[in-house]
Amino acid sequence: MSRLTRNLALLALTAWVGALWAVGYLAVPVLFYSQPDRQLAGMLAGVMFSRVAWLGLICGGYLLIYWLATAGSAAWRQIGFRLVLAMLALTLINHFGLQPMMNELKAQALPLEVMKSPLARQFGLLHGLSSLLYLLQSLLGAWLVLAEPVNRPD
Repeated sequence: MSRLTRNLALLALTAWVGALWAVGYLAVPVLFYSQPDRQLAGMLAGVMFSRVAWLGLICGGYLLIYWLATAGSAAWRQIGFRLVLAMLALTLINHFGLQPMMNELKAQALPLEVMKSPLARQFGLLHGLSSLLYLLQSLLGAWLVLAEPVNRPD
C-alpha cells in the first residue's frame, strides 16, 4: 500500500484512540466537575460520547479496510485487526444498544432527573455497564497503539 494510505491509517488510529481518552477521561470529568447542573452536564457528555462513537465507526472502518487491503485474508490473524474489530463491536453495543436504553429511561423519568426518579437504579446499572465497556475499549485502544500494527503488518 502507499505511504498515504498507511499515514491515513496512523491518523485514524490516533484520532480514534485519542478521542476516547480525551473525552472519556479529561473532557467529561472536567465537565461534571465544573458544571453545577448535572442534567446539562450529562446531556453534553452524551453528545460528546456520541461524536466519539461516530468517529470510531469511521476510523475503525477505515482501519479494517486498510488491513484487508494490505494483508488480505491474513488480516484475520493479525492482532491489530482483531483489536479494531473488538473496539468496533464495543462501540456498536454501547452506541446502538445501551445508549438508546439510557435515553429512553431519561425520557421516562421526566420531569425529574433520571437519578432522582424511580428509574435511577436501572439507569445506574446501564450507565455502569456502558462505562465498563468504554474502559475496555480504551484499554484495547492502548494495546492497539502499543502494538504498532499499522506500521508493520504481521
